[in-house]
Amino acid sequence: MTLEALSRPSLVRRLVILAAGWTLAVLLVSAIVLALLFQQAAIRRFDQGLAELIDNLTAGASIDDRGQVIAPALTDLRALRAYSGKYWQIAEPTPQGGIHVLVRSRSLWDSELKAPADIATQLQSQPGQPVSYDTRDELNKPLRAMATQVKLPNRAAPVIFMAAEDRGPVDRDVRGFITATAVVFVLLGVGMVAAVVIQVRVGLNPLFALRREVASVRRGKAERVVRVYPTELAPLAEELNALLAHNQEVVERQRTHVGNLAHALKTPLSVMLTEARQTKGQLAGVVEEQAEAMRQQVDHHLRRARAAARTQGSGERTPVADVLDELSRTLERIFVDKGVVIDWDAPDDLYFLGERQDLLELAGNAMENAGKWCAAKVRIRTTPVSPERFRLSIEDDGPGLTPEEREEVVRRGARLDESAPGSGLGLSIIDELARAYGGSLKLGKSRLGGLLVELDLPRAEA
Repeated sequence: MTLEALSRPSLVRRLVILAAGWTLAVLLVSAIVLALLFQQAAIRRFDQGLAELIDNLTAGASIDDRGQVIAPALTDLRALRAYSGKYWQIAEPTPQGGIHVLVRSRSLWDSELKAPADIATQLQSQPGQPVSYDTRDELNKPLRAMATQVKLPNRAAPVIFMAAEDRGPVDRDVRGFITATAVVFVLLGVGMVAAVVIQVRVGLNPLFALRREVASVRRGKAERVVRVYPTELAPLAEELNALLAHNQEVVERQRTHVGNLAHALKTPLSVMLTEARQTKGQLAGVVEEQAEAMRQQVDHHLRRARAAARTQGSGERTPVADVLDELSRTLERIFVDKGVVIDWDAPDDLYFLGERQDLLELAGNAMENAGKWCAAKVRIRTTPVSPERFRLSIEDDGPGLTPEEREEVVRRGARLDESAPGSGLGLSIIDELARAYGGSLKLGKSRLGGLLVELDLPRAEA
């Protein structure tokens, strides 16, 4: 696909981008929400373990005769191993708003659990309610900690029970869940985007089929849109058929008018020519000459009008090889005294997108002109230029034309040699008829030494 094609607006691209954008956005938000929910659930479960440890400390703690807090003997060996990642301590709030450690687990060794500076204030504001926070131990391990302030029997001052545990396993579980979720959602996103592309292509398939049918009509392979389309496209297909019918009706009406005009003008001109030829004198000669010129001009303009009307028709196609074969045989008989040989070549599957009469006039005028001016040889070749165009090249071994003469001969009525028979309209007719079909005429120097006539004409699919 070219950059120009990519820069053009595309209905498929727009639908795919819109659907894919919404899909990926929803998947991304869903993945983030799932990860947050999983993390919160893991932290809640982790906090439940810390709360049970604080409950065990609270239930087993006692006050001795000296008023000292005695911690219970816990069975978790991790609390006995130094810096094992599981810690607890019992403290009391100080008048300065801090905490003073009374008892701590052996795992803390000679350190203390770090706590926020205002932990005592927070606990005092919500007695009996736990406060959770994140901290680090002496080995810089991430910890999840919890603290609760309670009052023990036989002790006036409140006591703060604190517990903490290495949250590394929880964080690893969360990261593993996020990674797995990302992989799953990426795969899901790719699959959903692919599904969107397929859905759009399948959904718009009737539109593509309608485009192909319209192209077939334009190329002359069909006369109407005949497929049954969905409810949304059926009115468009009906309107296209109505437009084609209307255009065909206009073309037929123009043809009828052109034919009527031709008959209406030719009869008076024929009468004038006949009367002038039967009368002697200068006036009769002038009338005959001008009437003949009028007849030729009428033929030329009627031919042009018919061609313009036909190019708006339904796209009739004409095999090029058949026309060239017919013209070659006819012209070789006409120029038999001159010994003209016409060498032509055209593939059987090459079709002119237009009526047979027009191709006969286009190729016939050029081939007749070549036969008239050649020494003995005329060569005709056809070259496909594109799927929509082909080139018809006609060259001879005659004297050819100079660049100035080539420009002169395409003017309507121009004749370089007044002694040669003809009206001087041949190349002009070819030029105008080719342009009526959206083609072009180009004159050049032939490799045979004479004139090269190149016609770019519309091509129909085989």
